[in-house]
Amino acid sequence: MPKSWQELDDQQLYYVYGLIADNLSGAQIRTYCLFRWGKLSVVCQYGDGYLIKQGKNEFYTTVEIITDAIRSLKWIEDISDKPVRISVIKKQEAVDAMLNGVPFEDYLYLENLYQGFLNTTRHDLLNEMGQLLYGSDKLMFGQAEKLNVFYWWTSLKAYFSKQFPNFFVAASTPTDGNLLGNSKSIGQQLQEAMNAQIRALTKGDITKEKEVLAMDTWRALTELDALAREAEEFNRKYGKH
Repeated sequence: MPKSWQELDDQQLYYVYGLIADNLSGAQIRTYCLFRWGKLSVVCQYGDGYLIKQGKNEFYTTVEIITDAIRSLKWIEDISDKPVRISVIKKQEAVDAMLNGVPFEDYLYLENLYQGFLNTTRHDLLNEMGQLLYGSDKLMFGQAEKLNVFYWWTSLKAYFSKQFPNFFVAASTPTDGNLLGNSKSIGQQLQEAMNAQIRALTKGDITKEKEVLAMDTWRALTELDALAREAEEFNRKYGKH
């Protein structure tokens, strides 16, 4: 059995996201995965248990044994601690899972779409994210494929928060414009957050905006994290006023 999300290939990811899309319980999903990936099938119910087949071999097992076996797949019920995604959808290759080589402008747009989805649960926003992540504005995504986009970006945000702790912690504080639970509209909050990041990177020089937007996402976030750390150190030393 795979031991983490990182070990799953495209076919396995499709299968898991399809099960999640069917609103099955965690135990049901893990049981289906156990049987699919272990190449197991139920021959029939036998007494208090089941006769199971794997290849040419048949054996007897109980519900208790199956329950014990699916514990090894408990990780499926959590978001991956490192970004994973289906690498190819409808012959379109995805960008790098970590967004290496992706322009900062695309990152900002994707983040706006993601926050919009969290606020509205509009699936067309996930579809638009997928079109950008897979390089085609003609793609239409099924439920499993949209879940792939959501899980990918959610795990990416968690991963970025560890890689750039100063910037992402600062961005989530109530006084810095948390996107949820704010009196301003989601559109206003997103626009203000985006403008603040661009302004920080250009240091107020609007002639550098195009250059900033074309920066690699990792380079831009590294700089924003450094700026957030410097600001925090300044506030700690001299006070916020």
